[in-house]
Amino acid sequence: QVHLVESGGGPEQAGGSLRLSCAASGAISTHSMGWFRQAPGKEREGVAAIATDGQTNYADSVQGRFTISKDNSKNTLYLQMNSLSSEDTAVYYCAASQLWIVVPLLLSQNSYNPWGQGTQVTVSS
Repeated sequence: QVHLVESGGGPEQAGGSLRLSCAASGAISTHSMGWFRQAPGKEREGVAAIATDGQTNYADSVQGRFTISKDNSKNTLYLQMNSLSSEDTAVYYCAASQLWIVVPLLLSQNSYNPWGQGTQVTVSS
């Protein structure tokens, strides 16, 4: 089981951009990978995910603004976040799954284990 460590979070102004990284301790080429977030007082939700074949799925709230990518040679998952708003403020987690997950279910949290410790993103307006 890989160990995941997120980085790249921090404060940002509304309209700005951040890129999150998730470094894995081992190979992730055969893993489905996802980004999830939890805002204060809210349940954790799926943000973006990528299947082993590269297909992606995005939450409606981030479609067109966020881009998920994976560099298998570096065992690293990324989330490029553009046009940030205060509603994007949350702790962002990456997660991995050795299961083959169909695209419509990529944002379902139940299929993922392990999880990283999270990185805080705070967007001020």
